[in-house]
Amino acid sequence: MEGRIIDVNGKKLYIEHSNSFKNKPTIVFLHDSLGSVQLWRDFPLKLAEVTECNFLVYDRLGYGKSHPMPTHERENDYMEQEGDVLNDLLTKLNINETILFGHSDGGTIALIIASKYPEKVKALICEAGHIFVENITVNGVKDAFEAYQATDLPERLKKYHGDKVKMIVKAWTEIWLSERFKTWNIEYLLKNITSPLLFIQGESDEYGTLDQVEKTISQVSGCAEKFIIPNVGHTPHKEIPDIVLDKSVEFIKRQLENN
Repeated sequence: MEGRIIDVNGKKLYIEHSNSFKNKPTIVFLHDSLGSVQLWRDFPLKLAEVTECNFLVYDRLGYGKSHPMPTHERENDYMEQEGDVLNDLLTKLNINETILFGHSDGGTIALIIASKYPEKVKALICEAGHIFVENITVNGVKDAFEAYQATDLPERLKKYHGDKVKMIVKAWTEIWLSERFKTWNIEYLLKNITSPLLFIQGESDEYGTLDQVEKTISQVSGCAEKFIIPNVGHTPHKEIPDIVLDKSVEFIKRQLENN
């Protein structure tokens, strides 16, 4: 699919958008902290085709083919800010009904959007999202930064992010490893989520415990279910794509039938 750059309040974002199914929702894919449109591979297209939904996949500012972020410095509410950016993007594209699929940071941003803009969210799939900071997350970020310094990870990331790699790694690691971010918590937003929620998490996730799942589904106002997968880590949609695809299709089709 041909992608394009779109200007959202001065932010130049790369998007791929398919709108071939009339009167059907748009599945919006939100990537992780080092992710991009390309790194989703063919998962978005497969999910959209099987469910007969439209889709939108995009690179957040600084990532993939989007323009660079102006600074690596982030506020504690950087994911809340990203939720507002996506809302503006949806408005610009005249997308009024979405099904969100977010992974890691993208999962958190999806939860935030569903809480702040519930009228736009028909359903929500959160994969390995975070609602508060855990020691396992901080240690996971430390391990990833050590891998970045000691392996060929910078070169592998350069394939997707070009010369923006150093900036996004610095932005991600500095905020998550900072003392001030330890108090970050979005549990107060969860009660505002009324759309159906599916929370997917690998039992061996190296960035979060099952507390993230349990505390999320117990505090949202809409119906919520969990899909915990044994012997799987932080990226189920890459580690066991067929299983995650089947579960996501089943969940989405159920929501469409309840329309």
